[in-house]
Amino acid sequence: MFRTANAYGGVSARYRTIDMSSRVEGASPHRLVAVLFEEVLASIEAAQAAGRQDNFAKRAERQNRAISILHALEASLDFEKGGEIATGLSSIYREARRLIALPAQDGRYEAMEQARAMLADIASAWESIGGKR
Repeated sequence: MFRTANAYGGVSARYRTIDMSSRVEGASPHRLVAVLFEEVLASIEAAQAAGRQDNFAKRAERQNRAISILHALEASLDFEKGGEIATGLSSIYREARRLIALPAQDGRYEAMEQARAMLADIASAWESIGGKR
């Protein structure tokens, strides 16, 4: 009669998958990168919240997701065409991954917030050039 917390987690995961599919389907390359930024920021925020609630399994899951997305963003960089900008973004993505991983080692959530702030700035800049393409 009543669902367990795990059942709700499963339903929530299915809705997230459907939401992601609908945002990605037919999206332009620019929009796909924007979706990755949205997802990485949401994952960092969820990891921070889980950490504050001492839910270390959820925190680790969300940290891993954020780090995976940053790997995907870095892999999408075109160093030939992007030059110094691509190199700079690569460095920022590496530093963000390092900062996101820190709380797993010592509970330093301010490092994760620093990573979120850096990435939010880039996401905002990316969105602002979206209409100019």
